[in-house]
Amino acid sequence: MSTSFSDLRQRPIYVFLMVLTFAQAAAFLGWNALYTNFAVEVAHLNGQQNGIVQSIRELPGLLSAGVIIFLLFLSENALCSLAILVCGIGVMATGWFPTLWGQIIWTLTLSFGFHYFEAVNQSLTLQYFDKTEAPLVISRLRAVTAKGSFAMGLIIVALAGRFDYRILFGLAGLVAVAAGIWSFFHPPDRTGLPLQRRGLILKKRYWLFYVLSTLSGARRQIFNVFAIFLLVQHFKFSLFQMSLLLLVNNLINWILNPYIGLAINAIGEKKLLFYKYIAVIVMCLAYTVCNSAALAAVLYVIDQISFCFTVSVRTYFQKMADPKDIAPSMAVGVTVNHIVAVIVPFIGGLLWMIDRRIPFFMGAGFALGSLIMSRFINYEKSFRATEGRIS
Repeated sequence: MSTSFSDLRQRPIYVFLMVLTFAQAAAFLGWNALYTNFAVEVAHLNGQQNGIVQSIRELPGLLSAGVIIFLLFLSENALCSLAILVCGIGVMATGWFPTLWGQIIWTLTLSFGFHYFEAVNQSLTLQYFDKTEAPLVISRLRAVTAKGSFAMGLIIVALAGRFDYRILFGLAGLVAVAAGIWSFFHPPDRTGLPLQRRGLILKKRYWLFYVLSTLSGARRQIFNVFAIFLLVQHFKFSLFQMSLLLLVNNLINWILNPYIGLAINAIGEKKLLFYKYIAVIVMCLAYTVCNSAALAAVLYVIDQISFCFTVSVRTYFQKMADPKDIAPSMAVGVTVNHIVAVIVPFIGGLLWMIDRRIPFFMGAGFALGSLIMSRFINYEKSFRATEGRIS
């Protein structure tokens, strides 16, 4: 296995994806670590306004099918590089506009870059690596995501309180801008890859992938928006404390993620997702009765770890899909992931104003739905059906 993985690391596509993934993770961690404190302390946004910004942040995810249009004019490699560049510019500009509309505009900008990169990155990974390689590479990419986040977290912890938010946002975004420029001059070779279908791909036999992606997007917003907001607004976590918590998260993910691919190959996606969704239900319910800052921090860390196992949805899709459908289907997957995610922060923000526990009950409901749907996974049957349709 070590020899095999050593061979994977020699491929130009591996280096390309690792560099861009590291940069995207660092930039987004910088934004994520800074945004909530910046919104509360400088922009003075309330819970409802924060929900509006976070909902708008998910609009580009809903529009990720637009990737298909860009691919008519750009290669996936070039679009990947452009997306990272746009994400970095959005992060750099955020600290200069401490108003509701300023946050909406630049959050929208960085989000377009982030979500389009996610769609193309997933597509490239599943195209360049086979069904046994992909889980290993994806888990390594998640580890690199944690590494980039950890590195940026260290920088923010070291500089928090010493520099203005504008400088901190600028440093975070600069990493992505630099990587985006580098990647334009180091594109991987696409020789030998299956030609991807153009246009929108929606197929009945992919229904379970669409459902799991949609529920995953909805549940993730409970974590991204309300778990963090709970720590900052309710438990009064400072920028330093939040950055330290993110460091702990990413250190654990850095260590854990390489083993996720091994677990997928060993026991399969169905069992991993079962354990994941059971844990998520328990965590969401625990948030509703949590009155301790320490317990909330522990739940936050465990909650973050649970997302390591979400890659199982993608590897399940690869095992049962037509290889020619990967690029358009990943764009559709990101889109359906955000159908509910766009409205969850807005509705959740309104419900937060009534009772802060309600969004976490919503999260438990989304996890329960995912648990039920995951029991329908039968990729061997799906793959046989797909094989029969591939010319």
